[in-house]
Amino acid sequence: MPSTVHVHNKLARLAVKAGGGRVLVRGGRVVAYDAGIAERTVLVEFDSFEQAVAARERAAYQEALVALSGGVEREFRIVEGID
Repeated sequence: MPSTVHVHNKLARLAVKAGGGRVLVRGGRVVAYDAGIAERTVLVEFDSFEQAVAARERAAYQEALVALSGGVEREFRIVEGID
C-alpha cells in the first residue's frame, strides 16, 4: 500500500501539470545559509503569477493536500519572477 506522502506527491504532480506548471526542482541536495532550513524543496514554474495561484486553488491540488492529512509541515510560496 502506498504511503500518504507517496499518494500526495503523485496527486500534486498531476495537479501541477494539469494547471500548466513545469517542475524545475524536486528534492535533491540542499545547502541552507543564514536562517534557511535545509528541507526538501520543490520549485515549479508557471507562465504567470495568476496561473500559479489558480493551480494552487484548483480542486485537484486541494485533493493532494487532503491526502497528507496534516502528515507534514509545509511552507508554500508563490513568488512573481522577473524577465
